[in-house]
Amino acid sequence: MDFFTAMEISASGLGAERVRMNLIASNLANARTTRTADGGPYRRLDPVFQAVPVAARFAEMANERGAQAASLVEVPQIRQDNAPPQQVYDPTHPDADANGFVSLPNVNVVEEMVNLITASRAYEAGVTVVQTLKGMARSALSIG
Repeated sequence: MDFFTAMEISASGLGAERVRMNLIASNLANARTTRTADGGPYRRLDPVFQAVPVAARFAEMANERGAQAASLVEVPQIRQDNAPPQQVYDPTHPDADANGFVSLPNVNVVEEMVNLITASRAYEAGVTVVQTLKGMARSALSIG
């Protein structure tokens, strides 16, 4: 695998984790939004990650073990979570139904924070890979 392909693979992972962190931030920002343009409470969003093989770039290594394992990460779609909204009794809320219950978003703040920490750590790992690749390239240039 050449240097630029390794950088492209790392960059695709960084981009996917950035999308994930942005969606988590949106989920957290809307954790109490009871009314959206579509009507009803906000629904949490999740990215869908997809591995896209880069085997076509490694045609010369097609018979070598591990060549098929190299993949880019793409986010082909963003899905709404179909979990039911949380029902909270608050008859004074403007969006309360006839029984006094308010439909709040299906966002669990603790779960979102755990997801944010996980995405942040994955992003940090990707940055470490990019820094290592840059160091290797710098060392290779200083040899010549």
